[in-house]
Amino acid sequence: MATRIARLTISVNDLPRALAFYRDIVGLAEVYTVEGLAMLTTDKDAPAGTATEVLLHARTPTPGDAGVAASFAVADVDAVTAAAVEAGAVVVDEPDDQVWGERQSVLRDVDGHILCFVGPLSA
Repeated sequence: MATRIARLTISVNDLPRALAFYRDIVGLAEVYTVEGLAMLTTDKDAPAGTATEVLLHARTPTPGDAGVAASFAVADVDAVTAAAVEAGAVVVDEPDDQVWGERQSVLRDVDGHILCFVGPLSA
């Protein structure tokens, strides 16, 4: 039985560009980078095995709307969405308050993968 999501692996065309996007825009902490791979985490200071890891793998991505979409919790959905667009992401659904009690935007990242930013409802 799974107890948590340990790692998401994302195929990317341009590792430095994707790393900058997920580190500087999404706000993940870089753990290490080696040829063809970059490991990031939701919390670099968390005890081992408790934070979710995001592995960027330099290989041809095959993005699509029918696959899995990661949602990243952020403090300000609108600000992070704007920064993501500035970095090359494309908005699918603008930030909006959702009936299930959070604010959400849906975008395509710099490689075309669907991702969501979620956060507190707007004031």
